[in-house]
Amino acid sequence: MSKGYSLKNVNELSGGDDEFIAVLVQTFLEEIPPDVDSMVQAVNSNNPQMAYQYAHKMKPNFQLFDIDLLKQIKQIEAWSKTNKSKEEIMPALDHIVNVVNNVLEDLKTDYK
Repeated sequence: MSKGYSLKNVNELSGGDDEFIAVLVQTFLEEIPPDVDSMVQAVNSNNPQMAYQYAHKMKPNFQLFDIDLLKQIKQIEAWSKTNKSKEEIMPALDHIVNVVNNVLEDLKTDYK
């Protein structure tokens, strides 16, 4: 079964330093769940600007771990500049939550 992430970019950044990789993984595990929760709350409370801030904040982490969510993150960011209802952005948000939850489980398993 394939992972929802890749350490290719992490390895490049760290120069293969296993301790640094472990720190990056631990930081991801600590920071991403509350940010995703806050983004979900922002969408649920119809606060596009706050949703944008959390989506934008997480984007570099998703890129670093090669997590394929750029399209959905951009949809959340674009939503903040429209008058579309929150229902229209829910499929992208649900996809982000599902993918992130799977990645978190994979990382926790791989980095006990």
